Amino acid sequence: MSAEETLIMAATCAWKPCEETEQDALIVKFSNGHVKNAEKLDFRLFKHSDGVNPRKKTRRIVVAESDRLPYVGSNFGSGSLQCNNLCRYFVGVLDKKTMQMEVHNAQMFNMLPLIPGETAVNEDTKQAETYREKVDALIEAFGTNKQKRALSSRRLNEVGNENLQQAVAMAASNVINQKGVEALRNEVVETEAQSDTSLFLPPCNTKADKAEDVYPFDELLSPNEFDALKDVGAKMAALTPEDLQKMKAENSPQTVLRHLELLPKDDAARDRQSRCVWYLSFLIKASQQKRLSFKFGVEDGCPRIIINKVVKNFTVESFHQGSLRNTVSTSMRMKLAAHCLALLLHMGDLKANLTLLHRDMGISDVRMMELAKAMGLTLSRQLAQSKEQSGTQEEHRMASLVLPLVKYDRRMERRKRKRMN
Repeated sequence: MSAEETLIMAATCAWKPCEETEQDALIVKFSNGHVKNAEKLDFRLFKHSDGVNPRKKTRRIVVAESDRLPYVGSNFGSGSLQCNNLCRYFVGVLDKKTMQMEVHNAQMFNMLPLIPGETAVNEDTKQAETYREKVDALIEAFGTNKQKRALSSRRLNEVGNENLQQAVAMAASNVINQKGVEALRNEVVETEAQSDTSLFLPPCNTKADKAEDVYPFDELLSPNEFDALKDVGAKMAALTPEDLQKMKAENSPQTVLRHLELLPKDDAARDRQSRCVWYLSFLIKASQQKRLSFKFGVEDGCPRIIINKVVKNFTVESFHQGSLRNTVSTSMRMKLAAHCLALLLHMGDLKANLTLLHRDMGISDVRMMELAKAMGLTLSRQLAQSKEQSGTQEEHRMASLVLPLVKYDRRMERRKRKRMN
């Protein structure tokens, strides 16, 4: 096509998006040469039989049969092209009569030759392919008595290992049947969370000159997310004492109530604090759920950007009965607690009440203390009014951010040696 024809087509041609169909356009690429006559190739397309599983329903296999060899290509596995994951391809079909072009989604397939009978021979004929098997065969034929005894002993040990593996597999299947896969997964995640708490801490700037810059506020709430909380924050700021009494009667989080009672009178500071209080209450409410969906918080007027942020950063995807679930696991609950603690530091002049926070989030005080230590906070005690008994005071654990950050050493328990008499 000449340059003039290209300009004319660009001026008269109109783009027409094609309606979405189940089948995309396929672009095949042969790995061992060019196809001279593509009309003689018989193409067939196969799709995965599991149309429910979102990870398998998009799998496709293209088969091209010729007179000499069949060629096979797939969009999954080691032989697939990685460009399908990095780029998105389109194919345009131009109707010369109407000068409209339909645009279709496209996928690329790398066609590899399949030699008939090669796989069957490898599966049916069991040969001594490894070096160990060849040496064992030589020992059986020409080895000394000592070498044959060693070979027999090693094979007996291999049989014993196989029996042990079978017993372990049977015991594991019994445990899975009794507890269930989800319970075991939660136990594994909880163990990992206990072994390394630093994986769930908010972004930390250890080289910050100011204490308020150690856990940056923009990393907890970006400017766009903070702006989205304007309306819900205004509702928090407009709560009356009667509304607060009603929230107390409904057993609302104590951490949220304390900050609502101490909202500043300055308009700018009150607006900022009320937005943070609402976001804090939303994180605490999310930590009390087992599963989250993208509809969570819609009834409360939560902005969509906040819902997407919480579901994406504080849940674990799991596959269950043909659908994906966003589960709030134990590790994600610890991550929520760490972000709530960092947010409380910005809300309370770099101080936070650990006792109230661990009660509101349902986390043990020991785990909350470990979390505060992992964040390098300074721990202290403070007397506060008891909720159960009016007029009495109880001791609360407090955490404050002081530079330099505190590094806590884990003391390993050493076993005492018994003296020999």
